[in-house]
Amino acid sequence: MSHTPDYTTPDVWSWNAQSGGTWTSINRPVAGATHEKELPVGKHPLQLYSLATPNGVKVTIMLEELLARGVREAEYDAHLIRIVEGEQFGSGFVEINPNSKIPALVDYSTEPPTPVFESGSILLYLAEKFGEFLPREPAMRTRTLNWLFWQMGSAPYLGGGFGHFYVYAPFKIEYCIDRFTMETKRQLDVLDRHLATNEFMAGDEYTIADIAIWPWYGCLVLGTVYEAAEFLDAGSYTHLKAWAERIRGRDAVQRGRMVNRTYGSPDSQLHERHAASDFDTRTQDKLLPEA
Repeated sequence: MSHTPDYTTPDVWSWNAQSGGTWTSINRPVAGATHEKELPVGKHPLQLYSLATPNGVKVTIMLEELLARGVREAEYDAHLIRIVEGEQFGSGFVEINPNSKIPALVDYSTEPPTPVFESGSILLYLAEKFGEFLPREPAMRTRTLNWLFWQMGSAPYLGGGFGHFYVYAPFKIEYCIDRFTMETKRQLDVLDRHLATNEFMAGDEYTIADIAIWPWYGCLVLGTVYEAAEFLDAGSYTHLKAWAERIRGRDAVQRGRMVNRTYGSPDSQLHERHAASDFDTRTQDKLLPEA
C-alpha cells in the first residue's frame, strides 16, 4: 500500500493554505456571502438557481416530470449558478440558502415567498405542493421517504468520498480510494438487491425516491458520473443497471438532464430554461458562454 508523507495533526487546525484539487478555489472554512449580487427573477412562480450536478438534476427532472403530468403550475425559470466562479456566495443566493450550495428554489406563489434549499427538501416540497410522485397511503409514503433519506445520507460517501478521491483530489491516496470504493460498492449492492424484487425504489410506483437516487447511483452505473463504471464493475449490478436504463429513457428525465448543463456535447446543454419552448428553439448562439 502506498502512503502519503507523515502528517501530525496540530493541536488546533488553521486554514493556512489551499489544499489543491479541482474545487480548491471555492473551498473555505467559513460561511456567508463574499460579494453583493442580486438573483434574477423570471416570470414564473417557481424560480430555480442551480447547476446540472447530480443534486441539481434531481430538481429539474422533478419539475419536468410534473409538467409532463400536466401540472401547469410547475412551470419554472432555471437560472444558472456557476459554482466554480463562486456565484453561490453572492448575497442574493446566500439569502435564500445560507449553506451556499445548489440547488435552491424560491416559490413566489406564497406570501411571503418561500425559499427551499437542499435537493431532498425541494423534492419533498414540490411533491407535497402538487400531490405528485409521493404516495398518500401511509406505508407507501414512508417507504418512499425511507429511500429519499437513504440517498441524502449515503450520497456524501459517493460524492465527497469516492468521487473526490477518485477524480478530484490533487494526488491519489490508496487508503482513501479503497475506503470509499468499498462503501460505494456496498451501497450499489444495497440498491441492486432491492431492485431485484422491485420495479422502482418504493415498489411499482415511480416516486421522488427514484428521482433523488438516479442522478447519483443510476448515472454512476451508466458511466456518466465520475467515468468509474468499469472501475466499480458496474455491469455486475444487473438489477440496478436495468432500473437506471428505464429511468434514463423517460422524456422528462432527458429534458431535466439538459437544464443548467454547461458541459458535454452542445446538443445536451440548455444553460438556462425559462419556457418549455426553450428545448425546441435552443441554438448555439443562445447558449451562455462556457463556465
